[in-house]
Amino acid sequence: MRNNSKIVYLCSSCGQDFPKWNGQCPACNEWGTLSEFKVSKSKNSLSNGVKKETLPLEEILHKDYAQRTITGINELDRVLGGGILNGSMILLGGSPGIGKSTLALQVLGSLEKNVLYVSAEESEEQIALRAKRLNILSSNIHLSSENRIDEIVNQINILKPELLIVDSVQTIYSESADSLPGSITQIRECGQKLLQVAKDEKIAVLVIGHVTKEGVIAGPKMLEHMVDTVLYLEGDERQDHRILRSVKNRFGTTNEVGIFQMNSDGLTEVSNPSELFLAERRIDITGSTIFPSLEGTRPILVEIQSLVSPANFNAPQRNVNGFDFKRLSMLLAVLEKRMGYKMGNQDVFVNLVGGLKVNDPAADLSVISALASSEKDKIIKDSIVLIGEVGLGGEIRSVARLEERINETKALGFKELVAPKSSIQRLKSKAKDIKLHAVSHVVEAFNIIFE
Repeated sequence: MRNNSKIVYLCSSCGQDFPKWNGQCPACNEWGTLSEFKVSKSKNSLSNGVKKETLPLEEILHKDYAQRTITGINELDRVLGGGILNGSMILLGGSPGIGKSTLALQVLGSLEKNVLYVSAEESEEQIALRAKRLNILSSNIHLSSENRIDEIVNQINILKPELLIVDSVQTIYSESADSLPGSITQIRECGQKLLQVAKDEKIAVLVIGHVTKEGVIAGPKMLEHMVDTVLYLEGDERQDHRILRSVKNRFGTTNEVGIFQMNSDGLTEVSNPSELFLAERRIDITGSTIFPSLEGTRPILVEIQSLVSPANFNAPQRNVNGFDFKRLSMLLAVLEKRMGYKMGNQDVFVNLVGGLKVNDPAADLSVISALASSEKDKIIKDSIVLIGEVGLGGEIRSVARLEERINETKALGFKELVAPKSSIQRLKSKAKDIKLHAVSHVVEAFNIIFE
């Protein structure tokens, strides 16, 4: 019997495939990530022999499927770049119990269109009970507990939904692939079929994916390369707020965030995230500073906490939450070398309140000031906000979009802002109702906040 398949080896980290196995992936240099994958030599069965015609750009732009669907959930629409684009495929990742299915159901409840919710993890009755708890009652929502991809495609052809949600991609499988659901082979096969359905039928597809202990979506990295948008729902199950983050978006900005609160009625939008993150701030402790972070297109004020204490053991601890560890090491070196602080025998803890993760170098001045405040045991005035990138010489470098950060700072009632001199000089208009301190070195900033 003639064998109609060949063997390739697929990397679960970068998604590249190779004709032979290697212990180390030649593309991304990760070890132990190549897995066997069978590829059919026959023609693609999905094409059905139908030749697709080309379309002029102007005609495409005037068609309905080139438009966005507004979900009515403002925080989600913000992250997506203005709504769900017809014909797009969205991947929503998050840890178990974080609220992915809840958010998906709320999206369906907000639409007045024909939609299909496929859950291979729960029965239709279980989904219906959750929808009832969330007060989602609509005749336009169709439920299915099917886990075979070919049957899901058949249901799509019958119902003709405008939005499809698959919960989750790790639980569906193709009978043509000889492997278990959730394997690299199955995720690739099912992902390709769902993508083709989205493009051919001009419907939006949202697939939910579980994440690993490392915080990445389970399965091959190529799944993220395949879809148009990748969203992560983050948060601590012990806290009530959730952060929806865009890490990839072909039709909008990346690193955009949406803030929600989890309650008995589901996920509720947070219109003023800055107020949420600063609600429980104490003003009578050292090591606390405020930083105007820029998350996508929106500035958010976050509290940065630091604790510096003598090490009880020979090896000092360095623990950080929400901030880059290597950047923290650099700031500690600047404190010791340029400012004369003895940090080598100190335990150092840095925490960004609220679970936000900040990669903006503009947070340097706020972090280094919090460290100095804790080490000197001096409180920084609660009315002051700090922003600026710190160089290895202790110089303070310019930051992007300072005017927007100033406006958010004023809106929350803060009276003073310490910022790079070069950025303040570039402001188009003079800031009102707030005092701006222009500084060019960490020494100048410390003279202001510790006066």
